[in-house]
Amino acid sequence: MSHRQSRRQFVKSSAAALAGATMPYWFTSSQSLTFGYQSANERPVIGCIGTGDRWKQVIPGGMNFGEVAACCDVDANHVEEGKTICTNAQAKKGVNRSIDTYEDYRKILDRKDIDIVTIITPDHWHSKIAIEAMQAGKDIYCEKPLTLTINEGKQIIKVLDATKRVFQVGTQQRTEMNQNFIRAVAMIRDGRIGQLKKVTCDIGGAPTSSDIPVAEAPKGLNWDLWLGQAPKVEYRFKEGGRWGNSRCHYEFRWWYEYSGGKMTDWGAHHVDIAQWAIGQDGPLSVTPVEFHHPVDFKDGYPVQDTRYNAADTFHIQCQFADGIELNIVSKSPDGNGLLFEGTEGRFHVSRGAMKGAPVEALKSNPLPEGAIEKVYGGKKPETHMKNFMDCVKSREKPVSDVWSHHRAMTTCHLANIAIRLNTKLEWDAKTEQITNDKALNSWLGREQRKGFEINV
Repeated sequence: MSHRQSRRQFVKSSAAALAGATMPYWFTSSQSLTFGYQSANERPVIGCIGTGDRWKQVIPGGMNFGEVAACCDVDANHVEEGKTICTNAQAKKGVNRSIDTYEDYRKILDRKDIDIVTIITPDHWHSKIAIEAMQAGKDIYCEKPLTLTINEGKQIIKVLDATKRVFQVGTQQRTEMNQNFIRAVAMIRDGRIGQLKKVTCDIGGAPTSSDIPVAEAPKGLNWDLWLGQAPKVEYRFKEGGRWGNSRCHYEFRWWYEYSGGKMTDWGAHHVDIAQWAIGQDGPLSVTPVEFHHPVDFKDGYPVQDTRYNAADTFHIQCQFADGIELNIVSKSPDGNGLLFEGTEGRFHVSRGAMKGAPVEALKSNPLPEGAIEKVYGGKKPETHMKNFMDCVKSREKPVSDVWSHHRAMTTCHLANIAIRLNTKLEWDAKTEQITNDKALNSWLGREQRKGFEINV
């Protein structure tokens, strides 16, 4: 649906099509379609699935627009803290709502009074919960990276197309960070560096660890449920760093079983912006120039299971149509961010700054009026959560939509496959298949543990 299509036009043109679809409980049909919420003050009711550290940064924005009714986490310590945070924050706003707590996310999906769910779990749980939430008629705000595999992205899109839910991915660079990245895309589209030829994404390297011993899972943590679709293994923990070295909570990022290392953790941000600027569905090829894994690999799988296994350094070269080259690196002279190079100039953008001659030129020759809004879908950029909540009401597509995120994550997943197998991949973005060695398409998915499969 176009961002320019008004709510009135959408309701009028879509009434017949939506009549036979499964709608959320608050969607009613009489002579005309109306949207409303069960809560008396017309604020959507939110269920929070995953209440760890990242959730604490996201949910305050959610409570500016909605009311939290339930929290869920497989760690009892997280969920109780989440309940306390929401209860106190909402009380300050004059909202005296009882907040229920659960270990099983399905309890939230079963509730008819919940309109929206936030999914802020480890990466390997995102897709299953999101798919079941859409099937339950919920709108979704899910943190990045959305998927563990390319096939999971295909499954999410299939269900999203069928259910017509509103789904915002938590790639806040599309909205916030001083709007540096939106401005960068607007500069590319306005021809400020001529024809775009090369993008370098510096996403930083991943940490390594020494051997992490087997340990007893912390009290209150359901370790088997935390593992979900991943193979059943023993819990490991060792003191060190901010959170300690482990297979769990924040450190899951550095294990291929649950995530994709920096390639998906920060690639979900910078590769997303790069492909937003490039404006193409996907690469033609993905080539590992150099990389290093902290453990030995055989046939694409880590030999040791006692330490972090995701690549700690890398340089991946992706070729797009029209001769555009995308490099994903763990280190560059310019530091974390994106370097855009064109036929008539170059500039660098990061969360903290924009630099380069084309950026300086904006002082005397600013972007045309409405250029940033055009990139943002015809709207003035605000907060990421406000964009989501506005779209929940209008039924429009959020700025960080699933379709574009899936394309960016496909590039990141292909990069990880390429370095795990140390081979070049040729890709057809239309059929979403590896074409130079069809046997490698088995890597587009991953075996899921019995009882935790994704069903579409």
